[in-house]
Amino acid sequence: MKIKLDENLPTRLARDLRTLGHDVETVREEGLEGRDDGTIWDVSQSEGRFLITQDLDFSDARKFAPGSHQGLLLVRLRDPGRQALADAVLHVFSVLADDVSGCFIVVSERKIRVLRPGDPLR
Repeated sequence: MKIKLDENLPTRLARDLRTLGHDVETVREEGLEGRDDGTIWDVSQSEGRFLITQDLDFSDARKFAPGSHQGLLLVRLRDPGRQALADAVLHVFSVLADDVSGCFIVVSERKIRVLRPGDPLR
């Protein structure tokens, strides 16, 4: 899967996801640090990449409706240390072995919420 990691995620996560066979680019590697969320979103979508972020600007499932984009994983942890963030993202990819393209996913300490293309929005 083609993935874009936002700047608010640990750099080593890119290496870990690459080890799992994913094609990963990061906002840092592309020199997009500090750019507005709209730019990060546009670049991710133009590259056909699934975006992984902690940014709450991406939390509206109606705005980012499943199937209208390449995919979005929003990480919402109470204590988002580097290890906890990496573990949460890797856990999502280990549990959701099927295709998550176009999905809107939110992961927290308690659960993984997956909205797939065609699912009703609540």
